[in-house]
Amino acid sequence: MKATEILIAEHTVIGRVLDALEEAVRNDQAAGPEFFITAADFASGFADGCHHRKEENVLFKAMSASGVPVERGPIGMMLNEHEQGRQLIRAMRRGAAEWKNGQQAGRSETLEAAGQYVLLLRQHIAKENNVLFPMADHFIPLQEQGQVAEDFERVEHAETGEGVHEKYLALAESLEKQARAWAHVSG
Repeated sequence: MKATEILIAEHTVIGRVLDALEEAVRNDQAAGPEFFITAADFASGFADGCHHRKEENVLFKAMSASGVPVERGPIGMMLNEHEQGRQLIRAMRRGAAEWKNGQQAGRSETLEAAGQYVLLLRQHIAKENNVLFPMADHFIPLQEQGQVAEDFERVEHAETGEGVHEKYLALAESLEKQARAWAHVSG
């Protein structure tokens, strides 16, 4: 499997959580602050901690070494959006913690940050899948693409820890099940 195919498969998992998060925003009373805290854990641990780490520490470096500019190009834009996502996750987590402690302003902050995160990530994933990853496939020499995929494995297992990927896949499934239950009740 090509390195970009690995990332696209991870985008599918992230997209499922974005769907669940969107449903939680619509049904925030049923979801409650704990759902958003758990979703922030997924976003920090999987979307950012594993997936974005592979992109930033492996793919983007391989693309840069193959002649794709980092500044003022698609890589720079993706790095900027990764940071925007981190800020939104921090705001969602902060708001959910305040909401959990009975502060209604926290609820508003949570819902706003969650909605912005869903929008940002959906657009971000579309750009990567349709522009950046085909560019990576074009610029990174075929004989080096296998090394990129191997380096992804190193990131996933050595840097994030054994079994972490599986933990987050199970967490994604749990978030989806909760959201499906609310959609069924409200729909």
